[in-house]
Amino acid sequence: MSDKGFVHLALGDSYTIGEAVNVDERWPVQLAHRLRKDSIKIDPVIVATTGWTTDELMSGIVKADVEGPYDFVSLLIGVNNQYRGYPIDQYEKEFKELLDQAIQFADGNPYNVMVVSIPDYGVTPFAKKKMLDPEKIAKELDNYNAIAEKISKLRDVKFINITQGSRKAADNPSLIASDGLHPSGKMYKMWVDQMYDHVFNNLSSR
Repeated sequence: MSDKGFVHLALGDSYTIGEAVNVDERWPVQLAHRLRKDSIKIDPVIVATTGWTTDELMSGIVKADVEGPYDFVSLLIGVNNQYRGYPIDQYEKEFKELLDQAIQFADGNPYNVMVVSIPDYGVTPFAKKKMLDPEKIAKELDNYNAIAEKISKLRDVKFINITQGSRKAADNPSLIASDGLHPSGKMYKMWVDQMYDHVFNNLSSR
C-alpha cells in the first residue's frame, strides 16, 4: 500500500454533499474517517450540489475544472432527473457520459470507480406532505437504477445498491434528516457499511 494519501472524487447531488446533515455526517466524509481508522489516509473532494441533474453535474464538473487523475471516484446522480420528470433516455445518455468521464478521472481504470444507486425519497415525510405517489416514485427510481446498474456492469464498474435499504426510512424516522427529505447521518453510515469492503480492498491493495 502506498504511503501517500489517497484522494476520492465524489460526484453527485444533495445525497453526496449531504444536504441537511453536518459535514462529518456526509457519506464520503464518514467513509474517509473509517478508512483512516484502518490506516488508509484518504481525503474526499466533493463536486456536488443540491438539485443537480445529470446535465447540471456535467456543467459543474467543467466549472470546477476537474481534471484528475484521482485514486478513487464515485458517482451518484439522477434523482433530480426523475423528480423533474425528464425523459429517462436523457438520463441513460448522460449517465453513460458521466460514467465514462469518471473512469477517465480514475486514470482510465474502472476498478477505481464506484456507482451508488439512487435512494427512494418516496418514503419520506417530504413526499407525503407533497402528496406524491410513493409507488410511482419507487417504480421510476427502480427503472433509473436498473439503467445505472446495466451501464456500470458493461464498464466493469462496481455498483452499490443502497435503494432497498433507504426504504427502511418508511418505518424509521431516525434515517431521515431534519428537513424531512434527505438521509440522516445514520442512513449514510448504512451506505458506508455496504460499500466499505469494496473501497478498503481496492485501496489497501495498492
